[in-house]
Amino acid sequence: MRTSRSVVIGVDSSTQSTKAVAVDTGTGELLAVGRAPHTVTGTGGARESDPEEWWTALVTAVRAAVRDAGVPPGSVTGIAVAGQQHGLVALGADGRPLRPALLWNDTRSAPQAAALAASLGGPESWLERTGSVPVASMTAAKWQWLREHEPAHAAATTGVRLPHDYLTERLTGHAVTDPGDASGTCWYGSGSGSADGTAGADGSTGGANRAPGDAYDPTILNLLGLDHTLLPTVAPTGAARVGTLTAAAAEALGLLRTVAVAAGTGDNMAAAVGLGLGGAGLLDHPVVSLGTSGTVFAATRTRPDRPGLAGFAGTDGTYLPLGCTLNCTLAVDRFAALLGLDREDAAPGGEVGVVVLPYLDGERTPDLPHAAGLVTGLRHTTDPRAILGAAYEGAAFTVLRALDELLAACGLDPTESAVRDRPLRLIGGGARGRTWTDTVRRLSGRPLVVPAAEELVALGAAALAAGAVTGEDPVALATAWGTGAGEVLPPLARDTETWDRISGVLTAASPGLLR
Repeated sequence: MRTSRSVVIGVDSSTQSTKAVAVDTGTGELLAVGRAPHTVTGTGGARESDPEEWWTALVTAVRAAVRDAGVPPGSVTGIAVAGQQHGLVALGADGRPLRPALLWNDTRSAPQAAALAASLGGPESWLERTGSVPVASMTAAKWQWLREHEPAHAAATTGVRLPHDYLTERLTGHAVTDPGDASGTCWYGSGSGSADGTAGADGSTGGANRAPGDAYDPTILNLLGLDHTLLPTVAPTGAARVGTLTAAAAEALGLLRTVAVAAGTGDNMAAAVGLGLGGAGLLDHPVVSLGTSGTVFAATRTRPDRPGLAGFAGTDGTYLPLGCTLNCTLAVDRFAALLGLDREDAAPGGEVGVVVLPYLDGERTPDLPHAAGLVTGLRHTTDPRAILGAAYEGAAFTVLRALDELLAACGLDPTESAVRDRPLRLIGGGARGRTWTDTVRRLSGRPLVVPAAEELVALGAAALAAGAVTGEDPVALATAWGTGAGEVLPPLARDTETWDRISGVLTAASPGLLR
């Protein structure tokens, strides 16, 4: 066993699984990865998971990472969790979940989101207060759904947590979150008060001059019937040291109680850290993440207030405006299964005029929570591979359309060569697929950077853990580790014909077929 190195653990608790990486604190060398699956249940718009299973998966993945790294438990000095955003975990008097967690892609809360968005003066007021307009994925809408549909559970709730908050509390015994993940709730003011978005020690945005508790908007909490004492304290950053392992957590993980625990953050914020995006790294560099959902984001110094975008806080004091689509790799894989094809068997759908809008779970961007998938342009001679190719194109178009909206909201013209020539960082499971990469290149016309590291969320969490141990900036650490480096792919000529065809179908279908 290696005995002379300091090792940190970064945990990515995603929708489908937990990944834990063991990383050399000094060099950033990835020593090992542990994995464990999650179960997602629900039909129709319901999507739920048991938070206790997340904890069991975390324990399994961390133990596997430490074992496979070949390091003694005493060499592990820090740990941080990055989790899927927005999920609602309602805790009972015993500190354990009252019911399965409502996940980010549970769309049953769409009516509650619409009602919230129309309140408090409408969407513009929400944008000013929180940076985001409530949609079905946001935690505030899920809490309202719980109040309306399961009032007994809402009344019995003694704590409200996000997925990563719940796991950090299991590690430390402390109820704590960070500005990044908290900004996805729609009850946290991610901050028009401070240009850099920093948080004071009391968890407030805007620094020490803000009053304690200002991080949570009291008007919104009153609207939601949510007492602020049910919510976790907001740490200054995701790299803030918030405690050490409890005796129970140390025993479960097989680690020492002295292991430092960072506040952690949401998965998108951790991915940004892993890519070296933030105040100590790259600003205004766009990222597309292809996973169960498709996300686009960039680290900025200003928070754009634009409907359809989430004005998130970064975990390092910057902002992380983000656009999200619900239907990405999982939706395309479903089309492949329906057609009896392998996911790489696709042919470009645009060649024969087929258009697919693969909105199988409703859609968040554009805001079509009740939408279903749409296929048009079929002929007797249509090749099933072309239908699959069109599913890729429809999903990629939807993500790239959100990217153009994000860039414009940040004051950047996506049609200007200086903006369009800036490399697009492509991450997530889809970035490993040839068809996904080719489709994004063809529809975007941009050069791509495909980072070599596959577990950027977990690596970003490891950088937060290292920050808690060393006091160094996690973005600077990730940049020094080189976790965001990768292959550069030159641009292809942009396929405007296919883009315009898909755009036309979306415009024509939205008033009726997709609502």
